[in-house]
Amino acid sequence: MNYPFWNIPYLGSGWVIGIIAIFHVMISQFAVGGGFYLPLAERKALRMTDPDMRAEWLAQLVKHSKFFLLLTGVFGTVSGVGIWFAIGLTHPEATSTLIHNFVFGWAIEWVFFMVELITAAVYYYTWNKIDENLHLVVGWVYAGASICTLIIINGILTFMLTPGDTWLAIAGTGHEASKFWNAFFNPTYWPSLFLRICVCTSLAGIWALITASRIDGEKCPGLKASKVKWSVKWLLPSFVAMPFLMIWYYMMVPASQQALLALGIDTINAGTFSAVTRMALVIIVTSATIVGVAYYLAYRNPVDFNFSHAVAVLLLALMATGAGEYSREMLRKPYVIGRWMYSNGVRVPSVARINQQGYLSHSEWVWHAPGDTAPASTYSRGEAIFRGECGSCHTLNGYRPLAQLLAGRDRANISNFIQMLHEDKADSPYHRFMPPMVGTQQDIDDLANYLNAQVNPVAAKPVLTAQK
Repeated sequence: MNYPFWNIPYLGSGWVIGIIAIFHVMISQFAVGGGFYLPLAERKALRMTDPDMRAEWLAQLVKHSKFFLLLTGVFGTVSGVGIWFAIGLTHPEATSTLIHNFVFGWAIEWVFFMVELITAAVYYYTWNKIDENLHLVVGWVYAGASICTLIIINGILTFMLTPGDTWLAIAGTGHEASKFWNAFFNPTYWPSLFLRICVCTSLAGIWALITASRIDGEKCPGLKASKVKWSVKWLLPSFVAMPFLMIWYYMMVPASQQALLALGIDTINAGTFSAVTRMALVIIVTSATIVGVAYYLAYRNPVDFNFSHAVAVLLLALMATGAGEYSREMLRKPYVIGRWMYSNGVRVPSVARINQQGYLSHSEWVWHAPGDTAPASTYSRGEAIFRGECGSCHTLNGYRPLAQLLAGRDRANISNFIQMLHEDKADSPYHRFMPPMVGTQQDIDDLANYLNAQVNPVAAKPVLTAQK
């Protein structure tokens, strides 16, 4: 426990990351897909032989590029900063590992990101002001920079699930950066990259439907029909290739994580331990609905396709994106970095040492009363252990509430439950998705005392005397 704990009541710090990330992913992947949509649409318009249709297409693309610049350049950038803020406070140990291991990767990604921001602005502000071919080149430069950011970020994100045996073999030695490329091109890198490219393509079409739906179908029926139909076609490659790519991705996932998904399928009727499976079903249902809505309401009736229809498609895409990101996070359980760091920041090789020396033995963040030089009380120690070992996934009375999960248990039962988590046996139902409770017997007792005081506040009397 090398850092203070960021306490977010009821919601939990993990969901702060989740809420920001879902919207950021929707926008950032549109930034990639839309980066190809704009120059391809511009090239299509420039090749039109009908001068009126050509002028209408280009005028509509000016509007869409403004929408694109504001959404990706403002909201995308701000939400990206928000993610860094949230992960740095919620998972400081994991964030530190990612920064140290991929410091040059991050630097390269930021260079490409700066190119994105500059070329996106230049692209919009130079419409009808520079040569058409040069303007198109600016669009392609943006597209190239955006796909490069995806290529880099994908390596870092997939590393968190599958760092690979080569990197794990030297992890903790101080020479992790020497295996940069092994960590970057990890087992799930390629299937994840192609999956994300498919999603980016789909989101380009979905966001384009937002602006296309606002075209007046009575005044410009030909323009609206052609723009809506062309945008719908951007969804097709994704939905054809995605099932095969998901199978490929599943095959590259470690056996332990495949078992986590299988556990969800086995227990889906009982509704137990099936978060990953439920989210997978949400992705399938929402994706199928998007296809149906896009085909019947947009492609077959493009002139009548209105803004509310487009928003409905966008909300379905938001649900699918949220389910996908949630599934990706859940699939890593019980780790935040596969086989190296548990979701509460405890490194796997450190478990034995912490069990011997105690969870708080090297912590500077255990609460003391002002002027108190004695060791922390068992109650404050228990709270510190709860925040460090449990708080990254649970709250007391909000999201995944321990007060509800432990309701009806007395002090002895709570202690037995914690002891089961501490032993972390392979046949334990919690072994596959929860980190072990690490620490000494004193740590177990302190945590049991604290949780008992929260679950049974009337019966429990917290121990407030200083530990000797």
